[in-house]
Amino acid sequence: MDGVIDVLVRHGYLVVFGWVLAEQIGLPVPAVPFLLAAGALAGDGRLSLALVLAAAALASLVSDSVWYWIGRVGGGRVLRWLCRIFLEPDSCVRRTQDAFGRYGARSLLFAKFVPGFNTAAPPLAGIVRMPLLEFLVFTGLGGVIWAGAFVGLGWVFSSQLELAASYAARLGSWVIVLLAVALGAYIAWKYIARQRFLRRIRIARITPAELKTRLDAGEDMMVVDLRHRVDFETEPSIIPGALHLTTEELEARHLEIPRDREIVLYCT
Repeated sequence: MDGVIDVLVRHGYLVVFGWVLAEQIGLPVPAVPFLLAAGALAGDGRLSLALVLAAAALASLVSDSVWYWIGRVGGGRVLRWLCRIFLEPDSCVRRTQDAFGRYGARSLLFAKFVPGFNTAAPPLAGIVRMPLLEFLVFTGLGGVIWAGAFVGLGWVFSSQLELAASYAARLGSWVIVLLAVALGAYIAWKYIARQRFLRRIRIARITPAELKTRLDAGEDMMVVDLRHRVDFETEPSIIPGALHLTTEELEARHLEIPRDREIVLYCT
C-alpha cells in the first residue's frame, strides 16, 4: 500500500491520466480508486487538486474523442459490438439509445456515471453525427463532473480514506481475494440471470431466414419494425410491407396492428 502511495506522490498526475485513459478507452481497469486516492493526497497537500482534476478530465476527453470518431466511421455496428461485451447487450443498446433520444447531447453530462453507457455514449454521438464542437463541449463537461465528483470525495474524506488504507494494508492480499470473489459472484449471477431469460424467450423467436422463407411462401404475416429511431435513421431500409413504429408509439398506434394475423416483431 505504501508503494502505491509513493507512486502516486511521485507520478500522481501521469498515473491518473494513464489510468483514466485506460478505463475510458474500454480496458477493465477501474479508475475510481485512483481518483479517490489522488483526491485524498490532494487533501493532505501532497498533490495539486486542480492538476489532478485536469489530468483526469483531459484523459476522459481524449478517449471520448477516439470513440466518437470510431462511431462516426464505423456506424451502428460499433455500438452493437460494444454492447456484446456486456452481460446485458440488449438492454445496453436500449438504454443508450433511449438516453440519447430523450436528452440528446445533455446525456453526455451524466453518461460516465452509468455502467455500460459510459463507453457506448461517445461512439453513439459519432453514429448520429452530433456536431464535433457540441460533442467536445458536453463530453468535456461530463468528464470534469465525473472526475470532480470522485476526486472531491477523496479530498473531503482524505483522513477516512487514509484510515481505510491502513486497514487494507493489514489485511494484505486478502483484500484482493475478497474483491475478486465479490466481482466473480456478481458476474456469475448476471450471466445466469441472462441465460434464464434467453431460455424463456427462445421459444417465441424466429430467425431471419425462417421469416424470409415464410414470406416468400406467401404466408399471411404482419411484420412490425420496432427499431429505435437512432437505428432507423442509421439504416433506414425496411422489410417490404413492414409497419415501422417505436415502442413508445405502441400505445397510440396499436390499432394499426391487425389482430387476425400472425405478428412478427423485430427490433435490431
